[in-house]
Amino acid sequence: MFEIKVGETIVSLGLVVVDMQNGFVAKDGSYDKLGLNTPPYREIVPRVKQLIDLCRSFGIPVFFTEAVREASGIDLLTKIHTLLPKSREDRLKLPICVRGTWDAQTIDELKPSDDDHIIIKRRDSAFQDTELRVWLQSIGINTLVFCGVDTSICVETSVRDAFNLGYDIILISDATASGTKSHYETTLERVRDYYGLQMSYDRFTVMMNSLDRLRKEQTNLMDHKQQIDKFIEEFGLLDFRDFIHAPVQTLQ
Repeated sequence: MFEIKVGETIVSLGLVVVDMQNGFVAKDGSYDKLGLNTPPYREIVPRVKQLIDLCRSFGIPVFFTEAVREASGIDLLTKIHTLLPKSREDRLKLPICVRGTWDAQTIDELKPSDDDHIIIKRRDSAFQDTELRVWLQSIGINTLVFCGVDTSICVETSVRDAFNLGYDIILISDATASGTKSHYETTLERVRDYYGLQMSYDRFTVMMNSLDRLRKEQTNLMDHKQQIDKFIEEFGLLDFRDFIHAPVQTLQ
């Protein structure tokens, strides 16, 4: 576990790797066979691997999501929806990421270790009808680092749900990808403006090395005013030091 004290709060990080599965990412996976724009997904694989290795080196727990479908088709969107965008039509032409198949597995380059955690999901969010929230609570994680695909669909949906459940958010901009560049850019903007931090892998590495030094010194982050001032300015944050003394609002 990676924990650091911020005032009276203990910040504890977890990494969520979203849907880096053969069916979406790999050559000859379902998306590739359908002719969807998968090269952007494959381009981020080396960076995602670096991020996973970095987090493991700091003792940050890693959670892989795997989106699956049943071979019977019982969980297809057409079973429950009446109004579906035509853009989804291609994805209904063949079974994608059927449970128990190669298609549904995380790609070999990012193969989960025995110490990692796999979240099986059936809809866009990593939280809907999954164990993820319970597992995070059980080990005290309150800050989530996100990467994976697709930036504007499953990653963004998971980010929004995480934020609304009370988790702080960090999205690694060069470890996530979308089949549509404008959608990718919009998600980065939304995260930056509404949900938390959006930064590159290199910037995240710098941040983690700095936090690790402070952790080893057993110091409180609040004692480092200049560094906090710069961080808040760089990422356009509200000054979280003010939250500690914010008055409790009560009904009149």
